[in-house]
Amino acid sequence: MVKAVPFRALRPAASKAADVAALPYDVYDRQEAVREVAGKPFSFLNIDRPETQFDDSVAINDRKCYDKAACMLADWEQQGILLQDPADCYYLYELTMDGHSQTGIVACVSIDDYLGGIVKKHENTRVDKEQDRVDHIAACHAQTGPAFLAYRESAALAQVKDKVKAGTPVFDFTSEDGIRHRGWVVSDPADISKVQKAFEDLPALYIADGHHRTAAAVRVGVQERQEKAADNLPSSVFLSVIFQEDELRIFDYNRVLKLPAGKSEADILEAVKRLFDVQESADQVKPSRKGEFGMYLGGKWYRLNAHVDILSDDPVDGLDASVLQNHVLQPVFGIDDPRTDPNVDFVGGIRGIGELERRCHADMQAAFSLYPTSMQELLAVADAGRLMPPKSTWFEPKLRSGLFIHKI
Repeated sequence: MVKAVPFRALRPAASKAADVAALPYDVYDRQEAVREVAGKPFSFLNIDRPETQFDDSVAINDRKCYDKAACMLADWEQQGILLQDPADCYYLYELTMDGHSQTGIVACVSIDDYLGGIVKKHENTRVDKEQDRVDHIAACHAQTGPAFLAYRESAALAQVKDKVKAGTPVFDFTSEDGIRHRGWVVSDPADISKVQKAFEDLPALYIADGHHRTAAAVRVGVQERQEKAADNLPSSVFLSVIFQEDELRIFDYNRVLKLPAGKSEADILEAVKRLFDVQESADQVKPSRKGEFGMYLGGKWYRLNAHVDILSDDPVDGLDASVLQNHVLQPVFGIDDPRTDPNVDFVGGIRGIGELERRCHADMQAAFSLYPTSMQELLAVADAGRLMPPKSTWFEPKLRSGLFIHKI
Protein backbone atom coordinates (compact mmCIF):
# COMPACT_ATOMS: atom_id res chain seq x y z
CA MET A 1 0.00 0.00 0.00
CA VAL A 2 1.47 3.35 -1.10
CA LYS A 3 1.03 6.47 1.01
CA ALA A 4 1.11 9.47 -1.35
CA VAL A 5 -0.64 12.46 0.19
CA PRO A 6 -1.78 15.93 -0.92
CA PHE A 7 0.12 18.97 0.35
CA ARG A 8 0.15 22.78 0.24
CA ALA A 9 2.59 23.50 -2.59
CA LEU A 10 4.70 26.61 -2.72
CA ARG A 11 4.65 27.47 -6.42
CA PRO A 12 5.24 30.37 -8.78
CA ALA A 13 2.68 33.04 -9.43
CA ALA A 14 1.14 32.28 -12.83
CA SER A 15 3.00 35.12 -14.53
CA LYS A 16 6.35 33.87 -13.18
CA ALA A 17 6.14 30.12 -13.85
CA ALA A 18 8.13 30.20 -17.09
CA ASP A 19 10.84 32.39 -15.53
CA VAL A 20 11.15 30.27 -12.39
CA ALA A 21 11.12 26.77 -13.92
CA ALA A 22 14.63 25.34 -14.24
CA LEU A 23 16.22 22.04 -15.22
CA PRO A 24 17.35 19.88 -12.28
CA TYR A 25 20.43 21.00 -10.36
CA ASP A 26 22.43 17.91 -11.31
CA VAL A 27 22.39 18.32 -15.10
CA TYR A 28 24.96 21.14 -14.85
CA ASP A 29 28.51 21.44 -13.62
CA ARG A 30 29.41 24.63 -11.76
CA GLN A 31 30.53 26.63 -14.79
CA GLU A 32 27.47 25.58 -16.79
CA ALA A 33 25.19 26.56 -13.90
CA VAL A 34 26.81 30.01 -13.65
CA ARG A 35 26.29 30.57 -17.37
CA GLU A 36 22.71 29.32 -17.18
CA VAL A 37 21.61 31.76 -14.46
CA ALA A 38 23.28 34.77 -16.09
CA GLY A 39 20.54 37.28 -16.87
CA LYS A 40 17.89 35.03 -15.30
CA PRO A 41 17.37 36.39 -11.77
CA PHE A 42 14.21 34.33 -11.20
CA SER A 43 15.48 30.99 -12.51
CA PHE A 44 15.13 28.46 -9.71
CA LEU A 45 18.63 27.26 -10.52
CA ASN A 46 19.82 30.30 -8.53
CA ILE A 47 18.36 28.60 -5.44
CA ASP A 48 19.05 24.98 -6.41
CA ARG A 49 22.71 25.80 -7.15
CA PRO A 50 23.41 28.68 -4.73
CA GLU A 51 27.17 28.59 -5.36
CA THR A 52 26.30 30.45 -8.58
CA GLN A 53 25.88 33.52 -6.34
CA PHE A 54 29.56 33.39 -5.30
CA ASP A 55 32.93 33.31 -7.02
CA ASP A 56 34.96 30.12 -7.36
CA SER A 57 36.78 30.74 -4.08
CA VAL A 58 33.61 29.64 -2.25
CA ALA A 59 33.20 25.86 -2.26
CA ILE A 60 29.95 24.35 -3.49
CA ASN A 61 29.30 22.83 -0.07
CA ASP A 62 30.22 25.95 1.92
CA ARG A 63 27.60 26.71 4.56
CA LYS A 64 27.14 30.22 3.19
CA CYS A 65 25.85 28.72 -0.09
CA TYR A 66 23.05 26.85 1.65
CA ASP A 67 22.23 29.90 3.77
CA LYS A 68 22.02 31.96 0.57
CA ALA A 69 19.57 29.45 -0.92
CA ALA A 70 17.36 29.71 2.16
CA CYS A 71 17.49 33.51 2.09
CA MET A 72 16.55 33.67 -1.61
CA LEU A 73 13.69 31.21 -1.14
CA ALA A 74 12.26 33.31 1.70
CA ASP A 75 12.73 36.54 -0.28
CA TRP A 76 10.94 35.15 -3.32
CA GLU A 77 8.00 34.11 -1.18
CA GLN A 78 7.89 37.50 0.51
CA GLN A 79 7.95 39.25 -2.88
CA GLY A 80 5.07 37.12 -4.17
CA ILE A 81 7.16 35.36 -6.80
CA LEU A 82 6.27 32.13 -4.99
CA LEU A 83 2.86 31.62 -3.37
CA GLN A 84 1.70 28.85 -1.06
CA ASP A 85 -1.69 27.24 -1.62
CA PRO A 86 -4.09 27.59 1.33
CA ALA A 87 -5.18 23.94 1.43
CA ASP A 88 -3.76 20.49 0.73
CA CYS A 89 -4.04 19.52 -2.94
CA TYR A 90 -2.64 17.13 -5.47
CA TYR A 91 -1.33 18.60 -8.72
CA LEU A 92 -0.86 17.40 -12.29
CA TYR A 93 2.27 18.16 -14.28
CA GLU A 94 2.28 17.47 -18.02
CA LEU A 95 5.39 17.63 -20.21
CA THR A 96 5.25 17.42 -24.01
CA MET A 97 8.39 16.80 -26.07
CA ASP A 98 8.48 16.05 -29.81
CA GLY A 99 4.79 15.19 -29.80
CA HIS A 100 5.05 12.85 -26.81
CA SER A 101 3.14 13.82 -23.63
CA GLN A 102 3.35 12.42 -20.12
CA THR A 103 1.33 13.54 -17.11
CA GLY A 104 2.47 12.99 -13.55
CA ILE A 105 0.67 13.43 -10.25
CA VAL A 106 2.51 15.73 -7.86
CA ALA A 107 2.23 14.37 -4.32
CA CYS A 108 4.24 13.77 -1.16
CA VAL A 109 5.25 10.16 -0.54
CA SER A 110 5.92 8.68 2.89
CA ILE A 111 9.56 8.23 3.86
CA ASP A 112 8.44 4.99 5.53
CA ASP A 113 7.50 3.64 2.10
CA TYR A 114 11.09 4.27 1.01
CA LEU A 115 12.57 2.79 4.18
CA GLY A 116 10.25 -0.22 3.90
CA GLY A 117 11.01 -0.95 0.25
CA ILE A 118 7.60 0.03 -1.11
CA VAL A 119 9.37 2.79 -3.02
CA LYS A 120 11.88 0.74 -4.98
CA LYS A 121 15.24 1.97 -6.23
CA HIS A 122 17.54 0.69 -8.95
CA GLU A 123 20.84 2.45 -8.23
CA ASN A 124 23.04 3.46 -5.32
CA THR A 125 23.78 7.02 -4.28
CA ARG A 126 27.10 8.77 -3.72
CA VAL A 127 27.65 10.06 -0.20
CA ASP A 128 28.94 13.49 -1.27
CA LYS A 129 26.07 14.17 -3.69
CA GLU A 130 23.51 12.98 -1.16
CA GLN A 131 25.00 15.16 1.61
CA ASP A 132 24.78 18.24 -0.62
CA ARG A 133 21.01 17.82 -0.93
CA VAL A 134 20.66 16.99 2.78
CA ASP A 135 22.31 20.31 3.63
CA HIS A 136 20.22 22.15 1.04
CA ILE A 137 16.91 20.74 2.33
CA ALA A 138 17.85 21.36 5.95
CA ALA A 139 18.88 24.98 5.31
CA CYS A 140 15.85 25.84 3.17
CA HIS A 141 13.38 23.90 5.31
CA ALA A 142 11.97 22.79 1.98
CA GLN A 143 12.23 20.04 -0.61
CA THR A 144 12.87 22.01 -3.79
CA GLY A 145 13.46 19.24 -6.34
CA PRO A 146 10.90 16.45 -6.84
CA ALA A 147 11.72 12.77 -7.08
CA PHE A 148 10.70 11.28 -10.43
CA LEU A 149 8.66 8.14 -9.66
CA ALA A 150 6.65 5.61 -11.64
CA TYR A 151 3.76 3.20 -11.03
CA ARG A 152 2.71 0.24 -13.14
CA GLU A 153 -0.93 1.03 -13.99
CA SER A 154 -4.02 2.53 -12.40
CA ALA A 155 -7.33 3.09 -14.17
CA ALA A 156 -8.55 5.16 -11.22
CA LEU A 157 -5.63 7.60 -11.46
CA ALA A 158 -6.05 7.82 -15.24
CA GLN A 159 -9.72 8.72 -14.76
CA VAL A 160 -8.97 11.58 -12.37
CA LYS A 161 -6.16 12.88 -14.60
CA ASP A 162 -8.47 12.98 -17.62
CA LYS A 163 -11.14 14.82 -15.66
CA VAL A 164 -8.81 17.45 -14.20
CA LYS A 165 -6.99 18.06 -17.49
CA ALA A 166 -10.29 19.03 -19.10
CA GLY A 167 -10.08 22.19 -17.00
CA THR A 168 -7.88 25.25 -17.35
CA PRO A 169 -4.21 24.79 -16.42
CA VAL A 170 -2.62 27.06 -13.81
CA PHE A 171 0.51 27.32 -15.96
CA ASP A 172 1.16 26.66 -19.63
CA PHE A 173 4.46 27.61 -21.24
CA THR A 174 7.12 26.29 -23.58
CA SER A 175 10.69 26.31 -22.30
CA GLU A 176 13.74 27.28 -24.34
CA ASP A 177 14.37 23.66 -25.32
CA GLY A 178 10.94 23.39 -26.96
CA ILE A 179 9.26 21.37 -24.20
CA ARG A 180 5.74 22.40 -23.25
CA HIS A 181 4.86 22.43 -19.55
CA ARG A 182 1.32 22.52 -18.17
CA GLY A 183 0.01 22.16 -14.63
CA TRP A 184 -3.34 21.77 -12.88
CA VAL A 185 -4.49 21.83 -9.27
CA VAL A 186 -6.50 18.84 -8.01
CA SER A 187 -8.57 20.57 -5.33
CA ASP A 188 -11.98 18.88 -5.44
CA PRO A 189 -12.35 16.80 -2.23
CA ALA A 190 -13.85 13.88 -4.14
CA ASP A 191 -10.93 13.82 -6.59
CA ILE A 192 -8.43 14.09 -3.76
CA SER A 193 -10.06 11.12 -2.03
CA LYS A 194 -10.00 9.07 -5.25
CA VAL A 195 -6.31 9.80 -5.85
CA GLN A 196 -5.31 8.94 -2.29
CA LYS A 197 -7.30 5.68 -2.41
CA ALA A 198 -5.85 4.79 -5.83
CA PHE A 199 -2.32 5.16 -4.49
CA GLU A 200 -3.22 3.01 -1.48
CA ASP A 201 -4.27 0.29 -3.92
CA LEU A 202 -0.84 0.26 -5.59
CA PRO A 203 1.71 -2.30 -4.34
CA ALA A 204 4.79 -0.18 -5.08
CA LEU A 205 6.34 2.91 -6.63
CA TYR A 206 9.62 2.97 -8.54
CA ILE A 207 12.31 5.66 -8.59
CA ALA A 208 12.91 6.52 -12.23
CA ASP A 209 15.22 9.47 -11.54
CA GLY A 210 16.24 11.44 -8.47
CA HIS A 211 17.79 8.80 -6.20
CA HIS A 212 19.94 11.42 -4.45
CA ARG A 213 17.04 13.83 -3.90
CA THR A 214 14.94 10.99 -2.48
CA ALA A 215 17.63 9.60 -0.20
CA ALA A 216 18.47 13.10 1.08
CA ALA A 217 14.84 13.93 1.88
CA VAL A 218 14.49 10.64 3.74
CA ARG A 219 17.64 11.30 5.77
CA VAL A 220 16.38 14.74 6.78
CA GLY A 221 13.01 13.26 7.74
CA VAL A 222 14.55 10.53 9.87
CA GLN A 223 16.85 13.02 11.59
CA GLU A 224 13.96 15.37 12.40
CA ARG A 225 11.93 12.49 13.83
CA GLN A 226 14.80 11.67 16.16
CA GLU A 227 15.40 15.28 17.17
CA LYS A 228 11.72 16.10 17.76
CA ALA A 229 10.62 12.68 19.02
CA ALA A 230 7.61 12.80 16.70
CA ASP A 231 6.50 10.87 13.63
CA ASN A 232 3.85 12.96 11.89
CA LEU A 233 6.11 15.78 10.69
CA PRO A 234 6.09 17.61 7.33
CA SER A 235 9.49 16.05 6.64
CA SER A 236 7.98 12.55 7.01
CA VAL A 237 7.00 12.76 3.32
CA PHE A 238 9.00 13.74 0.25
CA LEU A 239 8.08 15.71 -2.87
CA SER A 240 7.44 13.54 -5.94
CA VAL A 241 6.02 13.60 -9.44
CA ILE A 242 4.56 10.17 -10.19
CA PHE A 243 3.89 8.84 -13.71
CA GLN A 244 2.37 5.69 -15.12
CA GLU A 245 5.37 3.74 -16.37
CA ASP A 246 4.17 3.29 -19.94
CA GLU A 247 4.16 7.08 -20.46
CA LEU A 248 7.90 7.39 -19.77
CA ARG A 249 10.73 7.42 -22.28
CA ILE A 250 14.30 6.31 -21.59
CA PHE A 251 17.05 7.50 -23.91
CA ASP A 252 20.39 5.82 -24.53
CA TYR A 253 23.24 6.56 -22.10
CA ASN A 254 26.55 6.21 -23.87
CA ARG A 255 30.20 5.86 -22.83
CA VAL A 256 33.40 7.66 -23.86
CA LEU A 257 36.80 6.42 -22.74
CA LYS A 258 40.53 6.95 -22.73
CA LEU A 259 42.68 4.06 -23.95
CA PRO A 260 44.43 2.19 -21.15
CA ALA A 261 48.18 2.63 -20.89
CA GLY A 262 50.09 0.25 -23.11
CA LYS A 263 47.13 -0.63 -25.34
CA SER A 264 46.67 0.53 -28.91
CA GLU A 265 43.51 0.95 -30.97
CA ALA A 266 44.40 -2.31 -32.73
CA ASP A 267 44.60 -4.08 -29.35
CA ILE A 268 41.14 -2.82 -28.42
CA LEU A 269 39.64 -3.85 -31.74
CA GLU A 270 41.15 -7.33 -31.49
CA ALA A 271 39.79 -7.80 -27.96
CA VAL A 272 36.32 -6.65 -29.01
CA LYS A 273 36.28 -9.05 -31.95
CA ARG A 274 36.58 -11.97 -29.53
CA LEU A 275 33.27 -10.98 -27.93
CA PHE A 276 31.22 -9.43 -30.76
CA ASP A 277 30.54 -9.79 -34.43
CA VAL A 278 32.15 -6.60 -35.73
CA GLN A 279 31.30 -4.74 -38.94
CA GLU A 280 32.85 -1.44 -39.95
CA SER A 281 30.19 1.18 -40.74
CA ALA A 282 30.38 4.20 -43.01
CA ASP A 283 27.69 5.86 -40.86
CA GLN A 284 27.31 6.65 -37.20
CA VAL A 285 25.97 3.63 -35.32
CA LYS A 286 22.87 4.12 -33.18
CA PRO A 287 21.89 0.62 -31.99
CA SER A 288 18.44 -0.53 -33.10
CA ARG A 289 17.95 -3.42 -30.67
CA LYS A 290 19.14 -4.95 -27.43
CA GLY A 291 22.54 -6.68 -27.69
CA GLU A 292 23.74 -4.33 -30.44
CA PHE A 293 26.35 -1.63 -29.77
CA GLY A 294 28.17 1.05 -31.70
CA MET A 295 31.90 1.63 -31.26
CA TYR A 296 33.85 4.68 -32.41
CA LEU A 297 37.59 4.00 -32.47
CA GLY A 298 40.40 5.46 -34.53
CA GLY A 299 38.02 7.75 -36.38
CA LYS A 300 35.85 4.83 -37.57
CA TRP A 301 32.45 3.50 -36.57
CA TYR A 302 31.82 -0.20 -35.98
CA ARG A 303 28.57 -2.09 -35.43
CA LEU A 304 28.92 -4.71 -32.68
CA ASN A 305 26.57 -7.63 -32.09
CA ALA A 306 27.21 -9.50 -28.86
CA HIS A 307 28.00 -13.21 -28.98
CA VAL A 308 25.33 -15.27 -27.25
CA ASP A 309 27.76 -16.51 -24.59
CA ILE A 310 28.15 -13.02 -23.06
CA LEU A 311 24.39 -12.41 -22.89
CA SER A 312 22.29 -13.32 -19.85
CA ASP A 313 18.68 -13.65 -18.71
CA ASP A 314 19.62 -12.22 -15.30
CA PRO A 315 17.80 -8.88 -14.72
CA VAL A 316 21.10 -7.07 -14.04
CA ASP A 317 23.74 -9.03 -15.94
CA GLY A 318 21.45 -9.07 -18.96
CA LEU A 319 21.36 -5.28 -19.25
CA ASP A 320 23.36 -3.92 -22.18
CA ALA A 321 25.13 -1.56 -19.77
CA SER A 322 26.21 -4.63 -17.73
CA VAL A 323 27.31 -6.55 -20.81
CA LEU A 324 29.51 -3.63 -21.84
CA GLN A 325 30.87 -3.06 -18.32
CA ASN A 326 31.51 -6.72 -17.49
CA HIS A 327 33.00 -7.82 -20.81
CA VAL A 328 34.62 -4.68 -22.27
CA LEU A 329 35.06 -1.74 -19.93
CA GLN A 330 36.45 -3.74 -17.01
CA PRO A 331 38.61 -6.42 -18.68
CA VAL A 332 39.68 -4.48 -21.78
CA PHE A 333 39.80 -0.86 -20.57
CA GLY A 334 40.51 -1.58 -16.89
CA ILE A 335 37.45 0.36 -15.62
CA ASP A 336 36.76 -1.31 -12.26
CA ASP A 337 34.50 1.40 -10.82
CA PRO A 338 32.80 3.49 -13.50
CA ARG A 339 31.42 5.86 -10.84
CA THR A 340 34.87 7.18 -9.95
CA ASP A 341 37.31 6.27 -12.74
CA PRO A 342 38.41 9.44 -14.63
CA ASN A 343 39.07 7.42 -17.78
CA VAL A 344 35.36 6.95 -18.51
CA ASP A 345 32.59 9.48 -18.92
CA PHE A 346 28.90 9.23 -19.78
CA VAL A 347 26.97 11.04 -22.51
CA GLY A 348 23.19 11.22 -22.45
CA GLY A 349 21.52 10.25 -25.68
CA ILE A 350 19.73 13.60 -25.86
CA ARG A 351 23.08 15.06 -26.97
CA GLY A 352 23.16 12.87 -30.08
CA ILE A 353 25.65 10.34 -31.45
CA GLY A 354 27.75 13.17 -32.89
CA GLU A 355 28.68 14.19 -29.34
CA LEU A 356 30.56 10.90 -29.00
CA GLU A 357 32.71 11.75 -32.01
CA ARG A 358 33.33 15.25 -30.66
CA ARG A 359 34.48 13.92 -27.30
CA CYS A 360 36.80 11.40 -28.95
CA HIS A 361 38.47 14.23 -30.87
CA ALA A 362 38.63 16.44 -27.75
CA ASP A 363 39.49 14.58 -24.54
CA MET A 364 38.66 10.88 -25.08
CA GLN A 365 39.73 8.19 -27.57
CA ALA A 366 36.95 5.60 -27.81
CA ALA A 367 33.17 5.59 -27.53
CA PHE A 368 30.35 3.09 -27.25
CA SER A 369 26.71 3.79 -28.12
CA LEU A 370 24.05 1.66 -26.42
CA TYR A 371 20.43 0.71 -27.01
CA PRO A 372 18.23 2.35 -24.36
CA THR A 373 17.33 0.43 -21.22
CA SER A 374 13.59 -0.30 -21.19
CA MET A 375 11.15 0.54 -18.40
CA GLN A 376 10.41 -3.19 -18.15
CA GLU A 377 14.10 -3.86 -17.46
CA LEU A 378 14.17 -1.10 -14.83
CA LEU A 379 11.09 -2.49 -13.07
CA ALA A 380 12.49 -6.04 -13.16
CA VAL A 381 15.74 -4.93 -11.53
CA ALA A 382 13.89 -2.96 -8.85
CA ASP A 383 11.43 -5.80 -8.17
CA ALA A 384 14.37 -8.17 -7.72
CA GLY A 385 15.90 -5.81 -5.15
CA ARG A 386 18.95 -5.40 -7.37
CA LEU A 387 20.91 -2.40 -8.66
CA MET A 388 21.77 -1.32 -12.20
CA PRO A 389 25.26 -0.28 -13.26
CA PRO A 390 25.80 3.48 -12.91
CA LYS A 391 24.36 5.64 -15.69
CA SER A 392 22.07 3.01 -17.18
CA THR A 393 19.08 5.30 -17.79
CA TRP A 394 18.57 8.80 -19.15
CA PHE A 395 15.00 10.05 -18.92
CA GLU A 396 13.60 12.79 -21.12
CA PRO A 397 11.93 15.17 -20.78
CA LYS A 398 13.39 16.34 -17.47
CA LEU A 399 11.14 17.62 -14.70
CA ARG A 400 11.56 21.32 -14.00
CA SER A 401 12.42 22.44 -10.49
CA GLY A 402 10.68 25.38 -8.83
CA LEU A 403 7.17 24.66 -10.12
CA PHE A 404 6.22 22.73 -6.97
CA ILE A 405 8.01 23.09 -3.62
CA HIS A 406 7.25 21.26 -0.38
CA LYS A 407 7.96 23.33 2.74
CA ILE A 408 8.95 21.31 5.78
